[in-house]
Amino acid sequence: MFRLLGALAGFFVLGILGIFLGYFLGSIVDRIRAFGSGGINPFNAVRRQTVFLETTFILMGRLAKVDGRVSETEISHVEQFMQKLGMTPEHRLKAISLFKQGTAADYDIHPQINEFLAVCGYSDNLKQMLLVYLVIMGLSDGHLNTDEEMLLKTIASHLGYSAVEFDRLLDMVTNRAHFAGGQASSASALEDAYKALGVSKDNSDQEIKRAYRKLMSQYHPDKLMGQGVPEEMIAVATEQAKEVQTAYDLIKKHREQHRATA
Repeated sequence: MFRLLGALAGFFVLGILGIFLGYFLGSIVDRIRAFGSGGINPFNAVRRQTVFLETTFILMGRLAKVDGRVSETEISHVEQFMQKLGMTPEHRLKAISLFKQGTAADYDIHPQINEFLAVCGYSDNLKQMLLVYLVIMGLSDGHLNTDEEMLLKTIASHLGYSAVEFDRLLDMVTNRAHFAGGQASSASALEDAYKALGVSKDNSDQEIKRAYRKLMSQYHPDKLMGQGVPEEMIAVATEQAKEVQTAYDLIKKHREQHRATA
């Protein structure tokens, strides 16, 4: 609204040039007002990214220790995760410190989750990406044990996910892992592909395409960075997008072959 008023006021004061200046200033006012009503503050990107990273590594530490001990596999996963992020030595030390903070026996995760919600909770994508990173962490040794799954459900609940929504997300991420590297890695590849997209063989081609496009949009680098995912963490989201693409291609190919032979 204010961008239009600004453009109009600028025209009367400065003529044609004033239109552009007024529109620009009005856009800033609109964005600030949007933040006041729950939108994104364009001046707070660094804060969002910092809180996102802090929450990720702290909860990774809590997840690794929830069954009583941090395994070598989990340590290796975190080290590989930091390598993918291309962290500087200084940032690695900070991440390790946050991870260790989460492993403390008496550590309470709720204040950190509350801070995450206060800073990043406006975005469903940010909440989902946090859960995806944590599920991948839990699956680093090949499966989720009971303690890990219970903790993930607790975190998901605090983020606003119902039990059904979390189970669906867990099923999708678990089955996407079968397509890591760009190819199916299980005998039941087609069934895994449907689950990876959150659909079933009973869905129509149009419904499956909508589910695929929605997921690809959620993992789009520009969209995630614009909402607060640190640039370094986009690589992990890109891997998820590739697995979604591979699963969709398999479903599409199978359906085309089925129609050709019908």
